[in-house]
Amino acid sequence: MFDSLTQKLSQAMKSLRGQSKLTEANLEGVLREVRMALLEADVHVSVARTFLQRVKEKALGAEVMQGLNPTQAFIDIVHRELVEIMGGQAPEHPILFASKPPTVVMMVGLQGAGKTTSCGKLAVFLKKLGRSPILVPADVYRPAAIEQLHVVAKDAGVPSFRTEEMDPVAICAAAVAEAKVKGWDVVVLDTAGRLHLDEGLMEELARIKAATAPDEILFVADAMTGQDAVRSATAFHEKLGITGVVLTKTDGDTRGGAAFSIKQATGQPLKFVGEGEKLEDFQRFHPDRMAQRILGMGDVLSLIEHAKDKIDEKEAEVMAKRLAKNQFTLEDMRKQFQQVKKLGSMQKILGFMPGMGQLKEQLATVATDKRINHLEAIINSMTPAERANHNLLDGKRKRRIAAGSGRPVSEINQLLKQFAETKKMMGQFNDPKFMARMQRMAKMGGNPNLPF
Repeated sequence: MFDSLTQKLSQAMKSLRGQSKLTEANLEGVLREVRMALLEADVHVSVARTFLQRVKEKALGAEVMQGLNPTQAFIDIVHRELVEIMGGQAPEHPILFASKPPTVVMMVGLQGAGKTTSCGKLAVFLKKLGRSPILVPADVYRPAAIEQLHVVAKDAGVPSFRTEEMDPVAICAAAVAEAKVKGWDVVVLDTAGRLHLDEGLMEELARIKAATAPDEILFVADAMTGQDAVRSATAFHEKLGITGVVLTKTDGDTRGGAAFSIKQATGQPLKFVGEGEKLEDFQRFHPDRMAQRILGMGDVLSLIEHAKDKIDEKEAEVMAKRLAKNQFTLEDMRKQFQQVKKLGSMQKILGFMPGMGQLKEQLATVATDKRINHLEAIINSMTPAERANHNLLDGKRKRRIAAGSGRPVSEINQLLKQFAETKKMMGQFNDPKFMARMQRMAKMGGNPNLPF
């Protein structure tokens, strides 16, 4: 979502290199470049102006010590202001749960923003927290909207409310009443939308709010619509008093300006972002982590959380034990490829890594998803015996594997070389002499935090 902004901010800050301190003269050019980067990212002009004014005041103020590296000082200031403009420090829990269940979450927004899918994604998120949500179809106008929600609920593994009632207010009220009886502790209301702001829609939503007393009213915005999403969020907030925003389609060709502007326009935080079509592609929005990614600092915490959701822990434990015994085989390598693919594209993974923001396009062409698929295809074309013992692979077998995988023999040889190097490296960790040498080298580095 912010790739273009990251590149432009990095280019703008290069002009500070070699400067001894931050002054109004050397800040003028870099702030102008930052302003252009924000406007090109579709950040509202008033938000960009406020942001730049605060950055300039702090950069020229007493907070910047004499002699401090000006580039580092400026990045630190920009980081803090990015966090602030996108919502400040995220709370421990994004959803305000009711002290007495059920918690009612009302999803609102314009038609086509992705409300129904976001309901399913939110349900999956809530299940991971140990909650028992139920989805409620309250859009009686859009063709097949009710059936769509039932399908989404089934895919999410949660129940959906079924009734013959066709009045949206009555449907929502009945669902909340039934949740109290049957023990569902979160009720997610999928309300109707329109192609544009409509007074009739707003009145209906206001009646649903009065009938159900929701704990959360989440406005679902399409990131692709840019400042239109901000205007719609403002209108819904004025009528309903939204408590947060869900930004969808952030994996598309969008410039990210809505993420900056929504908090400033409504005063309400951006709580979740949808990053894909799968129900698992739904993340909490952390302003501090996003600011780090925008500035090319990476986001290791989010990568770890993402890996925990995607990686099979039991399989990882089995793999670790095999590595400890130096029993690494081509079958194990294939499983590693499959685990990596679960994390998403290489570009997405590299985007989480510190310092990789500017290089991920180039690196992704080297370690491409297509390359991983090719290597996996080669191993898939081997027999179980060949995967267990790579020494069986003579010229004749390699030609057969090449024909089966559609890859040249040279790539098979490259894979076997890579496998041998990996196996050798794994074996070194079981060598006491090697580990002792590594410990001595670490101690020479003078790091007091090392555990040896």
